[in-house]
Amino acid sequence: EMEEKIKILLIPADPDDSKNAIIEIRGGTGGDEAAIFAGDLFRMYSKYAEKRGWKLEVNDETPGTAGGYKQIVFKLSSNDEGVYGIMKYESGVHRVQRVPQTETQGRIQTSAASVAVFPEAGEFDVDLRWDDIRLDLFCSSGPGGQGVNTTYSAVRLTHLPTGLVVQCQEERSQLQNRAKCMAMLASKLYEAERERVEGAITSERRAQVGSGMRNERIRTYNFPQGRVTDHRVNMTWYKIDAIMDGDLDEIIDALTMREEAEKLENLRA
Repeated sequence: EMEEKIKILLIPADPDDSKNAIIEIRGGTGGDEAAIFAGDLFRMYSKYAEKRGWKLEVNDETPGTAGGYKQIVFKLSSNDEGVYGIMKYESGVHRVQRVPQTETQGRIQTSAASVAVFPEAGEFDVDLRWDDIRLDLFCSSGPGGQGVNTTYSAVRLTHLPTGLVVQCQEERSQLQNRAKCMAMLASKLYEAERERVEGAITSERRAQVGSGMRNERIRTYNFPQGRVTDHRVNMTWYKIDAIMDGDLDEIIDALTMREEAEKLENLRA
């Protein structure tokens, strides 16, 4: 037992695990129900962050027409622990099976939302030059009082070499929105480079349970049966209400153990 513990300690740590995380949730297939489910996922992560004492900041959001979000981008940060090392396992497609609020016949519908988790880029992780960025300013939309729709405080940045686009309209100040946008853009560029490098190392890629492709279905939430199944570890939990209220520790622990086991196998090989 001691030998196995020592082997786990010898597994090289991912330096990004100690960083904060930027999370992007998008409603996928399923129309209004997918947007509502994206809102449910945001609430689940909000509750989980609250339980761990993390700080949550919304960077950008596009509400759904029937509730929830077509897209929401937010940052989770902590002074005490690495958020990305815990949340990275959430990247992928989350599928929900339930009777939608918009369904009048009581039929179960399958919808999906995608979750992308990026490590927050450090000051020296990415070399961003303004020559490579197009800046667009526009009026904020949604609640916010007198300044909404009258001042050009919302910011959109386009990275010309890659075509990556980020935007932020949550703050009243254009400067604050611009700073948040730059942080999001740096993190997306950093993650894109990570994926490129890891994609060339197939055995290492397979060992990283939580950083699978974003179009990979990783988890199913079945409300009629009250269960949540994570397909990467082939485990099911029959406590969907608790999980949707942020009780994610058992799922994340199982994924962490799976990742450590696969890395140990690679070390032995």
